[in-house]
Formats: sequence, C-alpha cells, structure tokens
Amino acid sequence: MKPKNSKVPVLPSSPDPHADCRSVASVLARIGDKWSVFVIMMLFDGPKRFNEIKRLINGISQRMLTLTLRGLERDGLVTRTVFPTIPPRVDYELTDLGRGLSKPVIALGQWAMEHQTEIEGARTKFDGRKDAAE
Repeated sequence: MKPKNSKVPVLPSSPDPHADCRSVASVLARIGDKWSVFVIMMLFDGPKRFNEIKRLINGISQRMLTLTLRGLERDGLVTRTVFPTIPPRVDYELTDLGRGLSKPVIALGQWAMEHQTEIEGARTKFDGRKDAAE
C-alpha cells in the first residue's frame, strides 16, 4: 500500500503496463540528452539562428546541433522558421510546450552549476577509495 503523502506520480493503467514506461522513457531520453538541455536553455530568451546557437553551446558540432534541433522540432518543443531572404534566414524558437519544459530544465542546469564543486569532490573521494575499482 502506498503512503498518502507520497510524491511519486501514479500513471494511468493501460492494457500493457509497460507501454506507459516506454513512452515516458522516449520523452525523457530526448529532454535528458545533454545537447537538448543546452539548446532549450539557449532558446529560453527568444528565437536564435543556427550559428548563434552553435556559438553559445561550447563543444557542439554542426551535425549534433542539426540532429538535436531536428529531434526537438519533431517532439514539438522547437519551431523552425525560414525567412525568404537571400541567403535564407532560419530561426529556431521554443514552442509553448518547449517554454513549459524550459523552466525545469533551467532549474536543473542551475542546480548542476551550483553543485559542480561538491560533485567533483565526491567523485574524487569515491575514485580514491580502495573498493571503488571492485
């Protein structure tokens, strides 16, 4: 029996109890990808062009940025707008769904930056233990 004040969400039941887990897992795989997190964070304050996003995200390759933006667009988190100029201008922007996701993503990113030193210290301590290699 589950405690009344438990914070664990209850998923609706379906004929296949694993179907919900699989569909949620595919969404979490997209939003849990490090490059997706960075792109969502960079688009939080408004639309940006491809090269602007690439400059803002240190270490992302052109191919990886293309794949990430395409995946975010497929999932309905980002829109791609092509302007009929010469050369064509393409802007990427968060959708309403993407903006809703950006709040927890930014909170997660801020938490990671604030606790980076503590985590590195814990890793160093763990890696220095005799039983860490076992």
